[in-house]
Amino acid sequence: MKSTFVSTAAVSQALRYSLLRMQSDLTKASKEATTGRVADVGLALGARTGYSVSLGRDVDRLKGIVDTNGLASSRLSATQDALTQITTAAQSFLSTLTTSSSGDSTPSIVRAKAEDALRSFTSILNTSYNGEYVFAGINTDVKPINDFLDPSSPNKAAFDTAFSTYFGFTQNDAQAANITATQMGDFLTTVVEPQFLGAGWQGSWSNATDEGITSRIALNESTETSVSANDQGLRKMALAAASVYAIYNSNVGEDGRQAVLSFAVGVLGQSVAGIADLSAKTGIIENRVKNATDRINMQVDLFNKNILDIEGVDPYEAANRVSLLQQQIETSYALTARMQQLSLVKYLT
Repeated sequence: MKSTFVSTAAVSQALRYSLLRMQSDLTKASKEATTGRVADVGLALGARTGYSVSLGRDVDRLKGIVDTNGLASSRLSATQDALTQITTAAQSFLSTLTTSSSGDSTPSIVRAKAEDALRSFTSILNTSYNGEYVFAGINTDVKPINDFLDPSSPNKAAFDTAFSTYFGFTQNDAQAANITATQMGDFLTTVVEPQFLGAGWQGSWSNATDEGITSRIALNESTETSVSANDQGLRKMALAAASVYAIYNSNVGEDGRQAVLSFAVGVLGQSVAGIADLSAKTGIIENRVKNATDRINMQVDLFNKNILDIEGVDPYEAANRVSLLQQQIETSYALTARMQQLSLVKYLT
């Protein structure tokens, strides 16, 4: 018969290794109890790991689209607010012009209202969101509209040049008082209107692009999620306000002013209708983005359910395993402490 020598150091090392293993198991069990999923997907699923990883990748891609849709929705919401403000300013200006047509407003009031409309128009279209100009198309880092009220701005210079070229003198020349309604009407329709509704708009007024921001709102669906300052409804408001302001702030006589007033009323009415149509189109896009986001969220929920079915663990079992491991570790600590107190001296005494 043979006896085997066992030292307290050997027993202590065995307990130490056991403690380290239990601590590692506790870390995994705690993770599973917290997340509700297996700690090591590859170890638990084996050959099915690829399917689980593929689902996770799809979820991440869909969540990325949802985040993008959130930014697009915020931009569209800011656009709608801006269009509402512009519509209010246009309607107020139109009301003043209509009142003036009946002779109930003085030229100074009309000029002041035109100035207010221009200031609001420029300020609103130069609105920025998250550091990007909302109405700039894809030129989001450039202010889309030049300020007509600034004497040095290119749009004001273009209007003044067109006036002096057509009539042979400036608006403030004494001869401007003799301009007839027919002459003014021809100037507005053949010279000024093409500046705003034709290629001259982007040459002097606008720095925006016709092309808007296109966003992928679903895996198989994209749409334009911005509005350009080059829209015809917005141009017509600028045409009416700038024409009234420039002519009413000059030496042009009553006949010329009445021709401008009549022209502006017609153009501004078209502008209000055009902006309303633009707002409706923006609302349709907003709804498309919202519906796409709802569909994607449903897909994400379905994919997450499938992932949970594959990787999920019983939360109660995981919690019990954590509790059991904690008890075992505490017991191991107690045994280790007791064994460290053992010594030959204590045994002999």
